[in-house]
Amino acid sequence: MEITWLGQGGFLFELGDTKIIIDPYLSDSCEKVNPKSKRRFGVDERFLEICPDVLILTHNHLDHTDPETLEVYLNKDKPITVLASGNAWTSVRKFGGDHNYVLFNEGTEFTVCGITFKAIYAEHSDDKAVGVLFKVDGKNYFATGDTLYNEKILKQLPRNIYALFLPINGKGNNMNAIDAKRFAVRTKAKKVVPCHFSLFDDIKAEEIFDFPFAVIPKPFEKLEI
Repeated sequence: MEITWLGQGGFLFELGDTKIIIDPYLSDSCEKVNPKSKRRFGVDERFLEICPDVLILTHNHLDHTDPETLEVYLNKDKPITVLASGNAWTSVRKFGGDHNYVLFNEGTEFTVCGITFKAIYAEHSDDKAVGVLFKVDGKNYFATGDTLYNEKILKQLPRNIYALFLPINGKGNNMNAIDAKRFAVRTKAKKVVPCHFSLFDDIKAEEIFDFPFAVIPKPFEKLEI
């Protein structure tokens, strides 16, 4: 499994020829709405050329369900399985095409490319927001999506999380670094990847997220996990 951070809460998971993308934000859409949300690092155009097999949208905020990015992916010829939580599903299915738009709300499971994806509760300002749990080669991967610390999330997770991906910016109804550490401890994850930092802010994850099993990502570079 090769994993690349795309910035914010976006990740690319590559398993052989299978490509899974979660919450890609590869445009300047947010800056057009709010000048304070200007990108602090550019877009690597190579990642817009990818045609994912599975596209997961955890919630309907612009830096996670971005029309400009989605237009690029969903205008490709290859049909894509799109797993989208309720409000994001309403937005993304307007693109039409031959894609399979799956309503991916809390508790939903959907199997594609031999992988079963499960939507896990998220405590966020989008009332349909979810995280996503899936297993590859016997290892559980869990991306929380945007969320605050909440016991309900932990109750829905298996005990053996291998890699955990979670926000640390502490704004916009996301966990801060302190709560993210608490959450990581509770999951007993073997690898913990902080995200949702540095694109719109000056947060330095290596300074505020000093977790023993942390893997600090760099934009558009493969993670060593």
